Amino acid sequence: MGIFFALSALLAWGFGDFLIQRSTRKIGNIVALFYITAFASVVLLPFVYKDIFGYIQTSDFQILGLLLFATLLTLTASVLDFEALRVGKISVVEPIYAFEVFVTIVLGSVFLHEYPTPIQFFLILLLSIGVIFVGTKSITHLSSISWEKGVLLAVLATLTMGGVNFMFGVMARATNPLVINWFTSLFITVFCLLFLAKAKRLGEILTSVKNNFLLILSVSVLDNIAWISFAYSTLYIQIAITTSISESYIAIAALLGLVINKEKLQRHQYIGLVLVLIAGISLSMTINK
Repeated sequence: MGIFFALSALLAWGFGDFLIQRSTRKIGNIVALFYITAFASVVLLPFVYKDIFGYIQTSDFQILGLLLFATLLTLTASVLDFEALRVGKISVVEPIYAFEVFVTIVLGSVFLHEYPTPIQFFLILLLSIGVIFVGTKSITHLSSISWEKGVLLAVLATLTMGGVNFMFGVMARATNPLVINWFTSLFITVFCLLFLAKAKRLGEILTSVKNNFLLILSVSVLDNIAWISFAYSTLYIQIAITTSISESYIAIAALLGLVINKEKLQRHQYIGLVLVLIAGISLSMTINK
């Protein structure tokens, strides 16, 4: 079941990120983020309100505090992610994000004593190299990566996203996968509303859904399926393994760009796709061994 949910997250993020790119270009980052999180806040509420009320009623401040910490971490990671992509080159920023897997491995090893086997670690490394190849438009960019705009933001986003992966896994086990997704979504929705109100952009919410309803609905459904599937996967397998498999969504997004947008990939990107495919399948086969 862990592999099934991890693969579900991979596919949902692959298609979802492809649509997120379209939605952010049409309606903007904050409006797109608002709809994704607002969708989860409304749809998941009937399934979690008893749990949330129970935590409040019993004054379980440890759980509520950890949920709040996970929310703030997720919000910080999202802001850093969007800003890094805004000011930097995708060909430089995306490869850096592959290293969030190793941040998750360190956190899982230190706090949960979840250690990948040597063969699993090798496959995770191979898969990460494949993701870097896929996300790098030109190898020459990597030689001057330290001088590129957005690199520091991307590194900070990578560190925080590794923390988000870890916290989602921890809180999915401490509460349940729907609670952590609803809680973080609700607070981010409120943040987006406050931001748009301050910027006097609340009118964009109605205008955007009126003109791009199917796009907004599709991206909201897919992105939330991805996060819920990710959280469920961590109930069955190591958080680091879930992160490694689902991180391969970058390869799916690249394939969609190749097929739908008729984008041309470089030779090293094709090599990266093959590495991701081989490493991902092999990693999945090691789970029950």
